Amino acid sequence: MIVDSHCHLNILPEEKVGNIDEVIAKAQELGVERILCVAINPSQWHEVIGLADKYDCVYASIGVHPCEDKSVVVTDEQILEAASHPKVIAIGEVGLDYFHFEGEEDMSWQHERFKQHIRIAKQLDKPLIIHTRHSTPDCLTILEQEGAQQTGGIMHCFVEDLATAERAMAIGFYISFSGIVTFKNAKELKEVATAMPLDKMLVETDSPYLAPMPFRGKTNQPGYTHYVVQEIADLKALPFDTVANATTANFNRLFKLD
Repeated sequence: MIVDSHCHLNILPEEKVGNIDEVIAKAQELGVERILCVAINPSQWHEVIGLADKYDCVYASIGVHPCEDKSVVVTDEQILEAASHPKVIAIGEVGLDYFHFEGEEDMSWQHERFKQHIRIAKQLDKPLIIHTRHSTPDCLTILEQEGAQQTGGIMHCFVEDLATAERAMAIGFYISFSGIVTFKNAKELKEVATAMPLDKMLVETDSPYLAPMPFRGKTNQPGYTHYVVQEIADLKALPFDTVANATTANFNRLFKLD
């Protein structure tokens, strides 16, 4: 069994990949039997929860993405209400993103929103789904200072170096590899995946984005997690099933699923 630890089912373009029933059927044909659907803003929370309610294999995560403008403000009560749903198993994706706000000197609003989500994750004892871009040192420092090791979580779509992975793993975070690891020019990331301990790894699509080889440039979908597993298996010289089973066990352990 394979788990897609991060996707956006709610925004998959039906004209390119088919309806959700078809997407999930294809995923299951490729061995993907659990899917975490991640919301990036409050307007999507009801969508991902609705998908989790409809499909047994789908789980939900709710939060406010750091690329959402500072005008997007949610109260603790709003997050708590949505995140208390039994199939909401994570808080995110949240974190820091300086790339999309290049030139803006004051990032305190991102920091405060990030801390708010960490605080609620701790209150609910639900892991965090972390997005970080051009901000990783600050992101990890905030996670450490705010006690995020209490919940742990996932460093989503990881593209950093091994030292960064080790720092994240030290506070209970798993490292999730997307289709980027299959790209021919992702030499350094392939080296990180090769060196990573298997018991701290997860796999994801981030669909509809970042389709792996041999589908690069096309619309991604959860079934393509299969190709991420295959790449990691090849890099580590391990059987496919060994990587599939280990990453699935890691996901289930993090989220306390059977």
